[in-house]
Amino acid sequence: MNNKLGRLSGGLLLALYAGLASAAYQLNFQAPVTRVASEIYDLHMLMMYIILVIFCVVFGVMFYSIYAHRKSVGHKAEQFHENTTVEIIWTVIPFVILVGMAWPATKTLIAFKDTSNPDITIKATGYQWKWGYDYLKGEGEGVAFLSALATPQDQIHNQKPKGENYLLEVDNPLVVPVGKKVRILTTANDVIHSFWVPAFGIKQDAIPGFVRDTWFKADKEGTYRGQCAELCGKDHGFMPIVVEVVSPEKYTEWVGAQKAKVAAAAEDPNKQWTLAELQAKGEKVYAANCAACHQATGKGLPPAFAALDGSKIATGGKKAHIDMVLNGKAGTAMAAFAKQLSDTDIAAVVTYERNAWGNKTGDAVQPAEVKAARK
Repeated sequence: MNNKLGRLSGGLLLALYAGLASAAYQLNFQAPVTRVASEIYDLHMLMMYIILVIFCVVFGVMFYSIYAHRKSVGHKAEQFHENTTVEIIWTVIPFVILVGMAWPATKTLIAFKDTSNPDITIKATGYQWKWGYDYLKGEGEGVAFLSALATPQDQIHNQKPKGENYLLEVDNPLVVPVGKKVRILTTANDVIHSFWVPAFGIKQDAIPGFVRDTWFKADKEGTYRGQCAELCGKDHGFMPIVVEVVSPEKYTEWVGAQKAKVAAAAEDPNKQWTLAELQAKGEKVYAANCAACHQATGKGLPPAFAALDGSKIATGGKKAHIDMVLNGKAGTAMAAFAKQLSDTDIAAVVTYERNAWGNKTGDAVQPAEVKAARK
């Protein structure tokens, strides 16, 4: 009996501890790894302490007044109004408090906006629903890639247990060196997105047609995760951000590997692909970029996302189909992929869509046709 009680009490203590740990994680900020993030955290705690003191004073006076001046002990209400002294007090004290709070807040805000003299500049472009990164300045200049969700579909559909970083893992993370000032330029290709990494203390909207900026300088190596923080469509919750902060030596190695990878992947736009080769490659491109909206079956999710199986676009002229994938369709959820996919990728996915499911056109779209359509 004693052993059962001991196990029960131990289990209750563990459950309580786990609950408290979870609550602590949820109710406060992530551990900061940049100076600005530390200032934001300190500012947050300062405001909480000020609010707590105000709460205790105001409610303490209120409850004391209610208790000490209640009618049951014979207290009679005072009859007065327009007391100049009281009005001055309750005007001056809040003013002093607000000025005291505004000073550190303004200081932090100015530091948050100081994007001058960066060591590295990276453009982050939001797409539905992935991020594109272009290294514009610094050692990695010329490196560019897309970063998409890497969580397996069987976890998303509850066919397998959720992983440790469920919905917060990508195929190509952003890589930066520790101790270097990184300026992030944000924009978007379709709708408004938002670049948010809590541990860095940064959150900047990415707006189509505009370029905004923010910055960070990580003081500690590690992997830091964020998300798009703007409601941007059906798969808003599937648009994570992963930043790997590494040593300068590892960063140099990574840049070299990326440039070698780009050179190795360069394809001859005049190469003639067979129908089977294009379909095999197109199936992978479709799964990574199109299946979320149009579904793996090609049936879509009408009316927002049209079916491709048997559609006029996928069974009609090749030129119209290529144009749709390249430039999207205004006023609909169909995004433009001209800046996201290569000529070969677009040729492959168009070929796949024209020959998959019930579509049996027999057409093979070559990269040269896509290249010509871009002009």
